[in-house]
Amino acid sequence: MENHLPTPAKGSAMTGPVRINKDGIWADIHHGDCLDVLVSLPDSSVDLIVTSPPYSDQRASTYGGVKANEYVDWFTRIGVELHRVLKDDGTFILNIKEKVSNGERHTYVLQLILALRDIGWLWTEEFIWNKTNSFPGKWPNRFRDGWERLLQFNKTRKFNMYQDEVRVPVGNWAASRLKNLSDTDKRRDNSSVGSGFGKNVSNWVGRETVYPNNVLTLPTESGNKSHSAVFPVSLPTWFIKLFSQPGDVVLDPFLGSGTTCVAAMSLARMSVGIEILPENVQVAVDRVRADSFVQQPSLFGEGL
Repeated sequence: MENHLPTPAKGSAMTGPVRINKDGIWADIHHGDCLDVLVSLPDSSVDLIVTSPPYSDQRASTYGGVKANEYVDWFTRIGVELHRVLKDDGTFILNIKEKVSNGERHTYVLQLILALRDIGWLWTEEFIWNKTNSFPGKWPNRFRDGWERLLQFNKTRKFNMYQDEVRVPVGNWAASRLKNLSDTDKRRDNSSVGSGFGKNVSNWVGRETVYPNNVLTLPTESGNKSHSAVFPVSLPTWFIKLFSQPGDVVLDPFLGSGTTCVAAMSLARMSVGIEILPENVQVAVDRVRADSFVQQPSLFGEGL
C-alpha cells in the first residue's frame, strides 16, 4: 500500500481521510489529533462512538501519556465534540480504567464521569470487560487487574438499542432448573425486600436464547501485535450490534490499529476513525482493506 502518511504538526490535522470503500460500505481513516479532526465533522452525523483512549500515564512511549490530574480537563474537551457529532438517539461507549497511584486507585475516572454529566452526557450504564488472560504479576497490596470499565453515555433517555442482536444461548443450567417447577416458579414471585422486582421462572421454559448480562468475558489478545494496547475485535463488534444497524456510522476517535473500523466494515456499518500515530494509521488502513475480521468466542460463555 503506497499512501504512507506524514506526521501532522501539533495542533493540526491531515487534509483529508483515507477512504476504503467495499460494496458501498466505507471507512474514513483520519491521521491527526482527534480534537482537531472532530471539529471538522458535522453535527449529529454519528450513530455510535466506541473508543479506548490512552489511560492516565499509560502508553507514554507511543502516545506521550496524560497526567492523572490533567486527564479530566483533557478528555472533557473531547467529550464536548463527541456530544456534538453524536445523534440524539446514539450511544457513546468509553473503555477506561483507573490507574494505581501512591498505593491507591486514582479517582480520575470517577471525576471524568461527573465532568461528562456536567456537559450534557447521561451516564446510562456500565459494562464490565472481564479479561480472561490479564497480565500476571504480584503486588504487595492488590491483585492483578482482571477487568476494565465500559461506560455507556447517551444524550437522551430514548436511544437506539437492538437487544435481540446480542442474545446468547440460555445455558446448561436450564435443563435441570426448569425440569421440575414448583408452584412458586409458575407465578410471579415478587422480591421479599420490596424492591418491586419479581420473576416467573416458568417464562424460561422452551427458550433457547436469552438477553445477556452486563459482563463481557473475552481475552485481550487480537490479531494485531504491533499496537501498544490490544483491543479485541469482539469488543466493538458486540456494541456495534447492540447500538447500531447496517448503514449506520460508527466513530472511534482513538482508532489505534483500526479494530473498530474492521468490526464496523464486517457488519456493514460505515465508520470514521481518527489516529495520531502514522504507523498505526498505516496498520489500520491495511487491516480494513484486508477486512481481517476473525470471529471471536461468545462473550458470555454458555449464557446466564
